Amino acid sequence: MGDLADPGNLVRSEIRKTIYVGAFVHCKSLEELDICEKGAIGVDEQGKIVFIERGADDVESITKRHTGWERAAIISIKDNGFFFPGFIDTHIHAPQHGNVGIVSKSSLLDWLNTYTFPLEASFSDLAKARRIYTRCVSRTLSHGTTTAAYYATIHVPATKLLADICLEKGQRAFIGRVCMDSEMSPEWYRDETSADTVRKSREVVEYVKDLDAGRGMVAPIITPRFAPSCHHDTMCELAKIQREHGILAQTHVSENTGEIQLVKELFPESKHYADVYDSAGLLNSKMILAHAVHLTEHEKILIKDRDAKIAHCPVSNSALSSGTAPVRDLLNRGITVGLGTDVSGGYSSSILEVIRHTVLASRHRSYEDGEAVKLSTEEALYLATRGGATVVGLEDRIGAFEVGMDWDAQIISIGAVSEDGEGGLETPVDVFGWESWEDRIGKWAYNGDDRNTAAVWVKGRLVHQRKSYGL
Repeated sequence: MGDLADPGNLVRSEIRKTIYVGAFVHCKSLEELDICEKGAIGVDEQGKIVFIERGADDVESITKRHTGWERAAIISIKDNGFFFPGFIDTHIHAPQHGNVGIVSKSSLLDWLNTYTFPLEASFSDLAKARRIYTRCVSRTLSHGTTTAAYYATIHVPATKLLADICLEKGQRAFIGRVCMDSEMSPEWYRDETSADTVRKSREVVEYVKDLDAGRGMVAPIITPRFAPSCHHDTMCELAKIQREHGILAQTHVSENTGEIQLVKELFPESKHYADVYDSAGLLNSKMILAHAVHLTEHEKILIKDRDAKIAHCPVSNSALSSGTAPVRDLLNRGITVGLGTDVSGGYSSSILEVIRHTVLASRHRSYEDGEAVKLSTEEALYLATRGGATVVGLEDRIGAFEVGMDWDAQIISIGAVSEDGEGGLETPVDVFGWESWEDRIGKWAYNGDDRNTAAVWVKGRLVHQRKSYGL
């Protein structure tokens, strides 16, 4: 397994009271990072943050100030490292991990028929599904993704398996059986009837809720793939299931101009793409809309009015030539935005890669819309953490370091360059010693990858660790 610790042993390990000591970085607001160069965070056996001390690194004095913490485990940061909240991937297709890195020359609709649907259809083979799902979850954890909103396939057994794997590996996840009953979907990859779609969706919802058993780790999410894949009556029934269980829903909207034209042809009675979902009762505060690249003014107003959320996927939007979403405009309107890899439309399962592209895509957008639409590194980091947490309805539990929140965190290890210019080649980030903390974070944001992710915790449980970084 190379530099990675055995994930099975990690997840099975007991959660102890632990004091994490060192530098902590998280987003205080959309525009501002909170950087604590020396601090300590106490996490209890339930994985909750119990206390935060700033300017403190003397472990003995810290334990004396907190009754019952004398025997707590101590984990200290090394060198130029820091603790950062876990990433939240608000839009990822787990079965498509088998195609990750294959960038199509075609447009969205052609890409679906050429690459995506054939791969997803093969998940009737549970051995294949287990192989790809296991690697998908392991890979995203290695990139610091502690929470993911997953699209699965139409297959009930394979979708249940994805939930099992996420729980087994300790990743917080929303599991969605993809709903496809329209004749626009391939005959060999779709539900037979609308009733079939509803029945299977209900079965998965109930299975995942029972599997989680109140642990707050895996949850079902209603998943009509996108408007062309579902009949209107089917979406209405899916909305009823969503309301009945009080759960999230996810789908796509206005990703590609060809797709938008197809929606107009299939739903001529609807005012626009977003109205298709609204008329079915799906456009609400628990809906995650992926992409939103070509929204009309009326759609933006409606989405804000319904308090629906947006998953911004700039890597995928570039790879499939879909366009550039107007993120600054959405934020200015008060619409909640998070980030998504959109594997495998997106070529990487790393949210850090999405952070970079979020900033760069906004700069491309500024060519026509002006300087004000540019997004900063701090804003992109916010969207990857607090923004994503709000998208999935967990803003009071994850996305930052605050008392009462879950310890969903990662250690970012940054190598130091020695005086002779050697050393520190274990990671792609070079720190020479004169950089400010803002500079170090920027170097990680633009040069870093999974080699910088030394360890990852979800709800206080260690779920990923590089053996070269001892804890």
